[in-house]
Amino acid sequence: MPWNSRVERVAPFRVMSLLEAAQAREAAGHDVIHLEVGEPDFATPEPVVAAGRAALAAGHTRYSPAAGLPVLREAIAGHYAARFGAEVDPARILVTPGASGALLLASQLLVGRSDRVLMADPNYPCNRHFMALAGAEVDNVPIGPHSGWQLDASLIARHWQDATRLVMLATPSNPTGHMLDAAQLKAVADTVAERGGYLLVDEIYQGLSYDLEPLTVASLTPDAFVVNSFSKYFGMTGWRLGWLLAPQEAVEPLTRLAQNVFLAAPTPAQHAALAAFTPECRELLEARRHELGRRRDALLAGLARLGLAPSLPPQGAFYLWLDISRYSRDSQVFCQRLLEEENVAITPGVDFAVNGGEHHVRIAFTTGIARLEEAVSRLERFLARM
Repeated sequence: MPWNSRVERVAPFRVMSLLEAAQAREAAGHDVIHLEVGEPDFATPEPVVAAGRAALAAGHTRYSPAAGLPVLREAIAGHYAARFGAEVDPARILVTPGASGALLLASQLLVGRSDRVLMADPNYPCNRHFMALAGAEVDNVPIGPHSGWQLDASLIARHWQDATRLVMLATPSNPTGHMLDAAQLKAVADTVAERGGYLLVDEIYQGLSYDLEPLTVASLTPDAFVVNSFSKYFGMTGWRLGWLLAPQEAVEPLTRLAQNVFLAAPTPAQHAALAAFTPECRELLEARRHELGRRRDALLAGLARLGLAPSLPPQGAFYLWLDISRYSRDSQVFCQRLLEEENVAITPGVDFAVNGGEHHVRIAFTTGIARLEEAVSRLERFLARM
């Protein structure tokens, strides 16, 4: 008996196979430099860990309400007000099991069979896969330096169809690290609203910006759906906690979905996340952001020496999207050889791009500067043999 046809539209995430191969080489005694997975080498901040321990000791292990602990929803709303000047009703926030839980709720609410979704190409692959599981068709809009590696208002207007129901974008983006500024984001919101569609913005790398001030679409419109996470800026990857900010009228059906799909986010993780908003934790997180900025600059300098630096440096997140067409038109083979010959693990672009991924790779600057410089030296040796 065949599987559901929608499942067949979900492609494998190739970086995970490469990660397994890199870990196997490491176990065999090779010195592997990991630049493939979007997880910096920082531990969860100690105030968060301490709050998690305290929650367990206090017995906070029972179910929370489906939309999350009220105190955490209030803390997230306070974060929007303090950091971005955005007045957000805590009732509009649903705490979810990771940003993936938020995306699952949004996709199931907003699209279905025969609906079309506009997304940037390249983009994080799970975004389009969630839409496919909801039955929608994704229109992957090629982006590049001409649009600042973002899905801007002019591209949305050009590719809008009668069946287009949703636009999803990410700022800062994965895999390119590029951002929309406030004027560009407002133009996107207005363009979507004029056409009667929905806007879903992935802000999970919000806070990790180096050249532009962090911003949120919630400062510009109350009508956008916003996915965010405690994984990236807050360093809580394994705690599996995120949130969805939604228009008021969407909260009730989203809550019903949450009750049925995952019941509630992990309760101990929710208590731990309260500490992420303390001044002590904020100071540590900002120091980490500055360190990631230094890593970005060191990696860009090394790639510039090889003539490989991107023409538009990433403004946020912790990725570089690198054109390797001078050396290869098969990013999977390129990454496999680089791992086997030089023990450097990076991600093939075919994971992220429907068009052009075969001659791009993603490099995550998630390890220290000395290791990044060593990775560039190994890459230089590898390219010299091609």
